[in-house]
Amino acid sequence: MKATTRVDPAVLRLLQLDADSTYVSSAGGGGCSSASTSKIVSKPNNGEERLFFMKMGTGSSAKIMFEGEHTSLNAINAVVPSLCPKSFGYGKFESNPQISFLVTEFLHLTGRRSSKGSGRSLAQKLAKLHTTPAPIPEGHNKPMFGFPVTTCCGDTAQDNSYKESWADFYAENRLRFILREGEKNQGDDKTFHSLVEATASEIVPRLISDDHLNNGKGVIPVVVHGDLWSGNASVGIIGDKDGEPEHVIFDSSACYAHSEFELGIMKMFGGFGSSFLEEYHEPCPKTEPVDEYEDRVKLYELYHHLNHWAMFGGGYKSGATSIMRSLLLKYGRS
Repeated sequence: MKATTRVDPAVLRLLQLDADSTYVSSAGGGGCSSASTSKIVSKPNNGEERLFFMKMGTGSSAKIMFEGEHTSLNAINAVVPSLCPKSFGYGKFESNPQISFLVTEFLHLTGRRSSKGSGRSLAQKLAKLHTTPAPIPEGHNKPMFGFPVTTCCGDTAQDNSYKESWADFYAENRLRFILREGEKNQGDDKTFHSLVEATASEIVPRLISDDHLNNGKGVIPVVVHGDLWSGNASVGIIGDKDGEPEHVIFDSSACYAHSEFELGIMKMFGGFGSSFLEEYHEPCPKTEPVDEYEDRVKLYELYHHLNHWAMFGGGYKSGATSIMRSLLLKYGRS
């Protein structure tokens, strides 16, 4: 029997639920080492049972993480509603303001991602997400690369400040940013620093500059999940209603980016085979020049090696070094 407890008043107000008919029980999952998870069950006397999923964490980092995930999920859900749960909101417990929370639709996971789901496949849904232009941000009059709020990839709070150029965003907000984070956490290494800097200053403009991609037309920002390794994709039923299992994703770290940026972490950890990519690229073609596609994905994979090095150290540094040396050997100026 799972332990149950009363729901904090701040959560009840957010969801407009009655305290006497609502309780919290433990739930597995969470996708992040610094968050715990629970299931909220509401059983009104005159209505159907409703279920919600809640994450909880302590300190300022949890508030930042949950604001980012809330905004990320709803950005994806706005484009492809069946692809991820909708978030109802986030806040702080009234009973203990040190605890932050995030509440989303409940996701009943029914099996592995390889299981057959009803409706569109994951490849088709992801292609729909990646072929729909991101919204123009408030205060801007054109599409921008970035995101309205900070998002966390793992425990790394990412700089999503807007840039008009994708190459500028990737060099500054991803590569140079995560290098600084890594050096704070893991210490300085002049040779490694020089490799990242050379990649940002030479390889990024060579492979993904606006005047190079799509025959000089550049790329249009789209919503990407941002942390789509195979553990963040599955088959399940979203919400508390009966329905057929769908291909779903969760624990998102979204931004408005080049669609192929998504493929970097998918390649790093595997689990998405050639048939998946063939199906995905039918409605979402590879960016021109196509013959540099593999190297662009390798460049995007680099960020996740650097992020894992920044968080954990260890062998991720050697993986990043290998990618940078191969790209610099092929495309570098010296």
